Formats: sequence, structure tokens, C-alpha cells
Amino acid sequence: MATNCTIAVIAAGAMGSAVGRRLVQGGCTVLTNLDGRSEATRKRAAECGMEAKSLSEIANQASYVLSILPPSNAFSFAERFLQESKAAKRINAEPLIFVDCNAVSPPTVKRISTLFGQRSPTIKFVDSGIIGGPPQEAYNPTFYASADEKDVLDKFGELSNFGLKISLLKEGAGVGDASALKMSYAGITKGTTALFTTMILAAHASSPATAEALLHELGDSQPEILRRITRTIPPMLPKAYRWVGEMEEIGSFVGEGEGVIYEGIAKLYKRIEQSLNSNQEDVQVLKKFVEEAKKEL
Repeated sequence: MATNCTIAVIAAGAMGSAVGRRLVQGGCTVLTNLDGRSEATRKRAAECGMEAKSLSEIANQASYVLSILPPSNAFSFAERFLQESKAAKRINAEPLIFVDCNAVSPPTVKRISTLFGQRSPTIKFVDSGIIGGPPQEAYNPTFYASADEKDVLDKFGELSNFGLKISLLKEGAGVGDASALKMSYAGITKGTTALFTTMILAAHASSPATAEALLHELGDSQPEILRRITRTIPPMLPKAYRWVGEMEEIGSFVGEGEGVIYEGIAKLYKRIEQSLNSNQEDVQVLKKFVEEAKKEL
């Protein structure tokens, strides 16, 4: 086990708490901030071995801050952390490394990086994109990372000694490139899930018989697509609300023209979120299609 390291993970959501647990298992002291968080989040953080601290205490004590938040909160949290860190009297003489691990576009992560460059030369910045689900048992997602300073990037890479799976983008890469990778990957994986969802709902809106015929035809001619539908739609449903902002960021990354595709996908995931919180009609249509697809296969 590596020498102890103090790392802050913000926030203690499904991904953040699982990352926190993995780092605790690796021998780290893991801090988090629970201001305004629910009792369920506080319980989850405690179960993962995370210690609740104020942002100013985190700025004083942590060697790294991993920002793992919904995309819409990434920039505002960075601003708030910078404000709280102004009065920090750091225990560690080395600069703190702030790692943005959020699903944001390259322009957004560059704006966040600029905040630190302009206001806090003692805080270094790493751009990271997490690809995969929360760590569990023998499984780890990959933290792809890039930075404008090689020594800072290498320093972040040292967290692989504490249980994280890290891949550093070096040749010709800088801030924005890890986020570009995350956007590209999520645009494919979550984009195809959105296409499946859209066409199932459109077929059902035409008639239940249309949806049933679609299911049988996929089973006959495209069984791999039908299998993927059964694997990707169920876990998407409770996460749809988080994917709205991510799809908007991907639209920004792709740019004018084709980026409009992802604006439409963001609207789809918003529709699923609203269905979950209201009559659940769309959700039930999707769940029924998945269950029938499993029988078909």
C-alpha cells in the first residue's frame, strides 16, 4: 500500500462516493463537503469512509481535489472553491492539484482552468474525463487526463498507486483534450441509447402493434441491437436527468450543424426525467419493450 495521501472528492454522489471508497481502500484519507446535502448522501459518504470538511479545510489539507459533479455545477463549484481557498493556510507545501472530472466540453473545462490560472497560481489544474461506471469490487473506470504542465499531469498519475485506473494523454495534448475524449465516447454510447429510446417511443406512439412488430424485426434481423437495448435502457432511466447537461455539453463540443443532434438528445433525456417524475407513461413503455425483448432473445 502506498504512503497516505489526502484527497478531496466533491461530491459524494454515486460516482464520487465509489471513487472515495476506492481511495480509502488504497490507504488515502478522503475528504468531502456535505454542505446542503441530503441525509442519504451523508450516510453514503460515511459508509465509504469519507470525512466531512468545509471547503476551506479541504483547501488547507488536501493534496488533490477531484470535482465529480453534474456538468451544470462544474464551473460554479470551481468558482466557489477558489473563493473559499483564498484564506487557506496549507499544511502541505506543494501546490494543490484541482482535477475537473466532469462531463463538460473542452471550452467549458478551459474556462474553468483559466479561473485557476488567473486567480490562484498556487493551485494547479488537470482536465480529466471518467469513462465507465462507479468502481466496484475488481472493476475500475478509467480516468483519462490531460494538462498543460507535464509535471502536474504526472503528479496526478501517481494516484494510480492508490487504486485508481489512470491513463495520461501526453503527446500534443493539453487542457481540453481529456474532456474531448469523454465527449466523443459519451456521444457514441449515450447517443445510441438515445436513438434506441427515441424510436421505441415513436413506434409505440404510432400504435402498440407497430412497437411489437419493431421488436420482432429487431430480434430476427438485428439481435445484437436488441440485446444492447436490454442492457442500456434500464440503467439509463434513473440517470437521464444527469445526462441532459452532458448532451448539451456534447452539442457545444460538436459545434454548429451536427451539434443540433445532441440538443435533441438532451430534450429526449429531459422527457424521460419528466416521465419518471410524473405519470411514467414513457418509462412504462420502455420497460415493457425491454421485458418483451428479453423474451424474444
